[in-house]
Amino acid sequence: MIPITEYAGRDVAVYGLGRTGLAAARALKAGKAKVHAWDDNEASRAKAEAEGIPVSDLNKRDWQNFAALVLSPGIPLTHPQPHRLVRLAQMTNVPVVGDMELFARAVQSLPERGRPKIIGITGTNGKSTTTALIGHILKECGLDVHVGGNIGTGVLDLPALSANGYYVLELSSYQLDLTKSLHCDVSVLLNMSPDHLDRHGDMDGYVTAKKRIFRNQGRGDTAVIGIDDHYTQAIAMGLAGSGEMRLARISSEFALGRGVSAVDGKLFDSLANNAVRVGDLGDSATLPGRHNWQNAAAAYASCRALGLDPGRIFGAILTFPGLAHRMEQVGEIDGVRFVNDSKATNAQAAEQALRAYPRVYWIAGGQPKAGGIEPLMPLMDRVAKAYLVGEAADEFARTLDGKAAHESCGTLDKAVARALEDAKASGEENPIVLLSPACASFDQFKDFEARGQAFREAVETLGGDALRPVMRESA
Repeated sequence: MIPITEYAGRDVAVYGLGRTGLAAARALKAGKAKVHAWDDNEASRAKAEAEGIPVSDLNKRDWQNFAALVLSPGIPLTHPQPHRLVRLAQMTNVPVVGDMELFARAVQSLPERGRPKIIGITGTNGKSTTTALIGHILKECGLDVHVGGNIGTGVLDLPALSANGYYVLELSSYQLDLTKSLHCDVSVLLNMSPDHLDRHGDMDGYVTAKKRIFRNQGRGDTAVIGIDDHYTQAIAMGLAGSGEMRLARISSEFALGRGVSAVDGKLFDSLANNAVRVGDLGDSATLPGRHNWQNAAAAYASCRALGLDPGRIFGAILTFPGLAHRMEQVGEIDGVRFVNDSKATNAQAAEQALRAYPRVYWIAGGQPKAGGIEPLMPLMDRVAKAYLVGEAADEFARTLDGKAAHESCGTLDKAVARALEDAKASGEENPIVLLSPACASFDQFKDFEARGQAFREAVETLGGDALRPVMRESA
């Protein structure tokens, strides 16, 4: 745990008692703050009370006494409208912060030579894999590494700050909206496409939130940025003109004269102008497809910025066990292989999975997002058949009419069974059944992880054997 002593002896409100909220409450309590925690969910309040965290209905408190409101990132800050407790804090001039801001201030309170290295990763897609991959590389190189934030462990539940530590943090746009003081030695922006627009108002708001990862960087720091979409290209141009931090461009589409590229899976380092071939990412069993090559390029560039040897970095990349629910190979039945990409909660993420395989039996659907699967229609030649589940089934069926064979299955277990039947009957060599929903999971599951686990269990019920272990986010 990282105790937060900034508010010692003062009253602090904590709203939202999920993973990050509980971690913040524990850290504040350890730092001698007077914690007043609340969640509208009774079960969440009971869990906090069982841990000895003081629970108090913030709707009934005198807000003049609070030194801060620590807001969980899932609670609306500005859009579609500020949460009622945010408005109450604003009316009483109580600062609204998040757990990542508390972490950032704790780091900044240390003497400069006593501060750990901070590596922050954000982007619309790929940030969890990239975060886990950087953490794996650093550990393989013998460093004292702690991985958390929006992945696995809440940042304030990570081990206490130390000068020799490396904190590898996944940062969501929600967390960045609540963060002003974070200084990253290495910051990573992978890519951007429309997402979470209901929480940021529009694309400009979303871009502004993501750009916060660079705001406190200066000389000696490095910004690693993908340039495979026009949003990040524009951001890279702006950073290059600022003349502050070092800029390391990365791409899985373009061979770069200066940067790190992974075109067709061949990783090249041209950070020092002369392009040097590092290795073939096709040798990795856990990083298939162009999007994972971008993730690997970002991880490589980040670790190079930290002074690590290219050969050791690439060797560690090849031993990466993968991350659950991201193109995770979960089983095989009679030559039919099952791939769990439950984390693909939008069309852009599903596109990457579809591009990774020449032909798939595709399970899609859930709670639909704006735009549906229309952007995926150019890839339908890769889809042998689609099996549609959840709320999106009817909408997706209309989109697919005349473009790809499909059937509505309703539930995930039925879709898995039907896909297996068709894949076995196809006579194809090593056919792939791919769960890449292009939807949120909340119509039928608690989250994408529960959906991915249900997929795994459906495969096991049909007689599948697990293919390999993967890295879990709680690890």
